[in-house]
Amino acid sequence: MQSVLAKPERFGGMHFFNPVHRMPLVEVIRGEKSSDETVSRIYQFSKQLGKTPIVVKDRPGFLVNRLLMPYLNEATWLLNDGADIREIDEILLDFGMPMGPMELIDEVGIDVGEKVAHILHDGFGARMEPAPFNAKVVASGRLGKKNGKGMYRYLDSSGKKKELDPEIYSILGVRPPKGKLSREEIVDRCILPMINEAARCLDDRIVETPAEVDLGMIMGTGFPPFRGGLLRYADSV
Repeated sequence: MQSVLAKPERFGGMHFFNPVHRMPLVEVIRGEKSSDETVSRIYQFSKQLGKTPIVVKDRPGFLVNRLLMPYLNEATWLLNDGADIREIDEILLDFGMPMGPMELIDEVGIDVGEKVAHILHDGFGARMEPAPFNAKVVASGRLGKKNGKGMYRYLDSSGKKKELDPEIYSILGVRPPKGKLSREEIVDRCILPMINEAARCLDDRIVETPAEVDLGMIMGTGFPPFRGGLLRYADSV
């Protein structure tokens, strides 16, 4: 968008997080030609809205979605290895996440997640290869919470009442859950890919400091504050 403007230095971006009225983070997007004044004005405007801004470089996924997608993608791959949908969610809730990854996939919209996954795959190659299972769910007409059925089936209009529909495993084309994966393996397989990608974000200078990664993940995804943020957690392990 910036590339076609007569004064590209006056253009920058704001990226909010869902649900907007509850999530405090705004990513202030610094384009290739955005001036310091433009970035500063957007930053201050975000604060006037009562949000917590961080400045990020313009790359696919910015910061938070670039880190979140490997988490959701690996959680989906776990289904192929015999993990149970409810078990995955319960274990990550116990870790401290505000909701499990499978429920979050439903919350975002399975079709939306599938589209974003391919954008990041186009941007970063093989390490972002999408698990093939979400496409099967979308093809079955399940879009997540917004149409009442996704990884879970939602029983009321609020979306708070839900149950697992055993049919989801045949739709996914995976074996029934076997319970062979340990809690530690499930946590590591979901969290460690985010840590690896966070290191790459620092190398790419998407943000300037580990503290900004931690702030972004706490304020944008609800990563457990008691763990200090994603990279503080990495330090602890």
